[in-house]
Amino acid sequence: MENDSEVLEGQPCPVCGKNSLTLREMSREIPFFGLCYIFSMDCNECDYHMADVETDSNNNEPVKYTLEIESENDLNIKVVKSSQATVRIPRLADISPGPMSSGYITNVEGILSRIKNVIEAKKDDEDPAIRRKAKNQLKKIQRVLWGREKITLVIEDPTGNSAIISDKAKKG
Repeated sequence: MENDSEVLEGQPCPVCGKNSLTLREMSREIPFFGLCYIFSMDCNECDYHMADVETDSNNNEPVKYTLEIESENDLNIKVVKSSQATVRIPRLADISPGPMSSGYITNVEGILSRIKNVIEAKKDDEDPAIRRKAKNQLKKIQRVLWGREKITLVIEDPTGNSAIISDKAKKG
């Protein structure tokens, strides 16, 4: 059942109402995690996008993972994040679940890249304090990407559909 995929095109979009939504469901076996189902919706009219990840497990207890990112090698650690998960990097960023939150499978570097993209939008803010904070945060992320600074990554998911897949990650 690994990498099975179903696609439905021409569905009504919940945002623009046009029959231009494509629904996708795919299954994928993630080593040391198990079978996952990846769902996505994409509208080619209004660019609406939503995605989520669910495990095949029947035991979806809340989970919390903590990972100390200490080297460039840690950037390759796989991360499964559902749309209900909160991602925290203390003193840098929080990604909270909400109506536009998506689930995805990535690695630590992918999480940092997503955070970096959000912060880059703030570096041109009119408020000098916001600009200064954004520039400092971007420098911190770059030092982490170069393996010159350590940070902590925390993922909490009340649905149990998220994980940091590494022996270094502490669960609980």
